[in-house]
Amino acid sequence: MQESATQKDLANRVDEIRGELELLFKSNLKITDWNVPEADDQNAAEILVAILEEKLAEIKEDVKNRKYENY
Repeated sequence: MQESATQKDLANRVDEIRGELELLFKSNLKITDWNVPEADDQNAAEILVAILEEKLAEIKEDVKNRKYENY
């Protein structure tokens, strides 16, 4: 079966997409360090992961409900 143009585009950008997510995580962890110098970095990282997972679950639900069908 031949890949669609969409599949090819996203396959070509996997590393970029993953990198942007990691950058979002690390940027917010750094902001927490700036805002709370005595922050527990491990705890902050765990909270950030939970926030990202919660939002990803919401996005998954939106995709399931076809919210982006004609985005």
